Amino acid sequence: MNTLLKGALAASAIALTTPAFAQDIVVVSHGQANDAFWNVVKNGVEQAGKDTGINVDYRAPETFDMVAMSQLIDAAVNQEPDGLIVSIPDADALGPSIERAVAAGIPVISINSGSDVSKGLGALLHVGQDEFDAGKAAGEKLAEMGGTNGICVNHEVGNVSLDQRCDGFAEGFGGNVTVLPTSNDPTEIESKVSAALASDESVDTVMALGAGTAGEPSVAAAKASGRDVNVASFDLSANFLQSVVDGDAAFAVDQQQFLQGYLSVNFMALNAKYGLMPGGNVPSGPNLVTSDKAAQVVELSAQGIR
Repeated sequence: MNTLLKGALAASAIALTTPAFAQDIVVVSHGQANDAFWNVVKNGVEQAGKDTGINVDYRAPETFDMVAMSQLIDAAVNQEPDGLIVSIPDADALGPSIERAVAAGIPVISINSGSDVSKGLGALLHVGQDEFDAGKAAGEKLAEMGGTNGICVNHEVGNVSLDQRCDGFAEGFGGNVTVLPTSNDPTEIESKVSAALASDESVDTVMALGAGTAGEPSVAAAKASGRDVNVASFDLSANFLQSVVDGDAAFAVDQQQFLQGYLSVNFMALNAKYGLMPGGNVPSGPNLVTSDKAAQVVELSAQGIR
């Protein structure tokens, strides 16, 4: 066999036995199927999968259930994917599963929640926003608007990131703040916010922690009260943004969750192909979307991008 043929056969063997680069990435989030916010994250994940040519599997528990989520992470680790992307709403519950992935040599990136614990658990970086600082910025803005007595609507009790949002809001607001725990059922949220407004007529501010889930029903409750109540919300939905445009809501806090899904998958693909990775966390927000900006992003929100 001549040298040229031997070389060709050797090259073919290498091509057949060496994978091109990461073919399988698993994303495990705590987002529920009825939450429009997480549909945008999923859209970002899926678009990045198409753009990079990587197979991406997005998984989430049916409800906010840390046991179920840890099981999903464990199942992903057992599949030995080329990369794992996770949200970390509860480090105590999810930490052991994430550390198991790291110990198995699986690269991990965290998104959305867990910026304060991500590095300690072995993740390469975090894509998201600092929740306390975002809450503080929102609180300061609402205080500038004249607020003195507010409620913080927590629709996902047990999610540390939402606790941080309320804590930051309270510090930035400076006035009286009461945390109102609810489920993620918009009907229940509207009822509870209405009751809170009716029981204390000095409440002049409502801080919701999710636009589609809690922001929209909070606006409805405030309008039904007939009082001048400033309503703001974390995250975006087309209807809440329209309320901002119409003057029925003050502003939305945008963390650009499409980027959280999109960038994390792209970073994982680049890491697998070239060994590249940003040198630190990547902030996707916060940005305050007020009435002068809201109209520009309503359409994109309806499309599942903002």
